[in-house]
This record gives sequence, C-alpha cells and structure tokens, in this order.
Amino acid sequence: MRFREALAQGGFGAIAEFKRRSPSAGDLRPHGDVVAVARAYEAAGASAMSVLVDERFGGTWDDLRAARAATSLPLLAKGFFGAEDDLRTAREAGADAVLLLLRDLDDHVAASLAAAAASLDLDTLVEAHDRSELDRAVALGAPVIGVNARDLATFAVDRAAQLELVAHAPRDRIVVAESGIETRAQAAAAELAGADAVLVGSTLMRAREPGEELRRLVRRPLVKVCGLTRPQDVDAAVHAGADLVGFILAKESPRRAAALLEAPDTVLRVAVFVGEAEETDADLVQLYGRENGHRARDAVLLRRGERVATVVDLPWGESDASHLERARATSGRVMLAGGLGSANVADAIAAVRPWAVDSARSTESEPGVKDHDALRRFVEAAHARERV
Repeated sequence: MRFREALAQGGFGAIAEFKRRSPSAGDLRPHGDVVAVARAYEAAGASAMSVLVDERFGGTWDDLRAARAATSLPLLAKGFFGAEDDLRTAREAGADAVLLLLRDLDDHVAASLAAAAASLDLDTLVEAHDRSELDRAVALGAPVIGVNARDLATFAVDRAAQLELVAHAPRDRIVVAESGIETRAQAAAAELAGADAVLVGSTLMRAREPGEELRRLVRRPLVKVCGLTRPQDVDAAVHAGADLVGFILAKESPRRAAALLEAPDTVLRVAVFVGEAEETDADLVQLYGRENGHRARDAVLLRRGERVATVVDLPWGESDASHLERARATSGRVMLAGGLGSANVADAIAAVRPWAVDSARSTESEPGVKDHDALRRFVEAAHARERV
C-alpha cells in the first residue's frame, strides 16, 4: 500500500519513526536494531514507518534498506533533501515517500522536487512549521502536509501553535502532526484538532519496547475521570493513567468545582457545563442541555466551539437498559458515560468500542471527593480492554 493511501484509510493513524539520535535530545537508541523495530511497529498497527537517513540523526541509507527488507509498511525517507538525486537514492533504497522541508526550500525548488518525486512514484510529506509555510504547502498542492511542533532552529516545542495550524489546514488534505507527542492525550489533541495521523519518534525510541509504546499511544478508548474538585485528586487521576480530567462547573452539581484546576499537559482538561458554556482555558468542553432543572441525558464534546464527539450518558438519576445499544448506534466519536465503574467498564467497552469512557460517581467516596483506590481500579479496568 502506498504511503498516502495508508494514511487515508480512515480512523486515526500513526507514522512510527526510527532514529538513533536527535540534535535536540542527543542519543536515543544509538545501537538500535532497525529490523526488530520495524517489525514491532508493523505488529503494533503503525500506518507507516519513518526512517531517518541523515547522519545528524545517526541515520544511513542502510537503515532504510534494512527496514524495507523487514516490513511491508510504507516507508518515509526522512532527511534534508534538496536535489532530485536525493529522491532517486531514496527510491532505490526502498522508500515509498520522502520528506520535503519547506523551511529549507523555496517554492520553485519545492515544486520541482514534488514533481520529481511523482515521476519516481514517490509520495511526499511536505512539512510546515508556521502559518506562512502551511499556506505555501497548500498552494503547492501537497496532498500530505506535516505540521511540526518543533522549531528546528531553537528545538522548542509549541503544541498549542501546532494544534492551531492543524485546525487551520484544509480538510481535503491529509494532515500529520509531528514532534513533541509523548502521551495518548497529546495525540488525541492533534486528532481532535483535525490531524489524520501523528508522527512519533523520540518517545518510541526512548521506550524499552517501541512497539508496545506505539500501541499505548494509539489505543482506544481514552479514559476520563470526572467530578474532580481537589488538586490531590487530579494528581491521583494523572498518576493512575487517566487521559482526560473533568471539572464540573455547573452550579447545581454536587460535584461542582470552584474553578478549573491545573493539570500537566500530558492530559486534557475538560470543563463540564449544563445549559450554557462559559469561557475557560480548558482543552475541551462537555456541554449538556438543561431539562426540568437538571442536565439533559446526552452531551456534546466541543473543541473551540466545534463538535468533536458525542457523550452518550444516562438520564439524570435513572438507569436505562438500552444505554449501550444507543451508544453503539451513535455515529462518530463516542464518549460513553453514566454508571461506569471498575466492575462493568470492560464489558461496556467490549459492547460499544467507544472513543472514550467517563466516570465520576463510581470513583468517589462522596460527591466531589475521590477514592483513589476506586479511581485506580476504574482506569486499570478500562485500560485492560483497550484496542488498537
């Protein structure tokens, strides 16, 4: 399968990278076995594999040739290419696609290299770092656009700027979020902004088992712990492995938080409202309608005001035997909420295969106060039924 086709398969994908070192991080896996890593990536469900061939990253063309012999994954040759001969070498070494860095190429050279790649039956990943470069990639007609969170001059990572660029990219292009992704929540943030895939390198190469680390990053469902009101409970949720932490800001809720609490950028913060959302700096908003003085049954999950998922919940204070059936029949991303705890979340995941699961009541000792053991058990039970 071609590189572009693999990323357009539907769902959220990952380009898993092999590199021995990084100018920003130093040695990562200087003696890494590219054959073993390539096979592990394929087994873990990678959409494609990126191989650094530049010596500044400890790479060689032999690494690409070895990867080609070891895997059927589409291969992206990653280097600082500026001439057609570079692309020809990449093709001969087994590449299916090549990186074109707009930072280093003017429009004329970029267009010439894109045409040369097409003539060699190579796809391209055209990489942008800022709005100007994104606009250039679009004007170039690039089918696959990479948005890099790392400034290659300073090595600083700005995920917020990256997400805004991803959100701005036209939806008729395949968009890949690159660099700085260490957790599943950070990958999910790129997904919700509009990325079709992430490219992950350093995080995988640092891991004891790169394939298992890749599985962890792309598995679903995400796990949300809601009804947090105390910093120590946020810390417990993060430590347990939650991907999203929820703060109920609806005035009538017994689990109402006085304010949106701080959390590390390894997780996503979700502000929960009933009736009308207020301005916050939360990553996401979970918004319920209001019915008969209480929240409505279901909610929408919003990113910057745009709906990105449906929250399928239970009626206020009631049960419903059709709950899982309703969730299974809901199209798009589904966050399953309502009545979930460590005893039933695995079966619910198996029945629904949701994008995320959400629990508040089952993880607390009293409204707004978390039972850390119950919280840990819920997260562990949800993770036990994860799927790639």
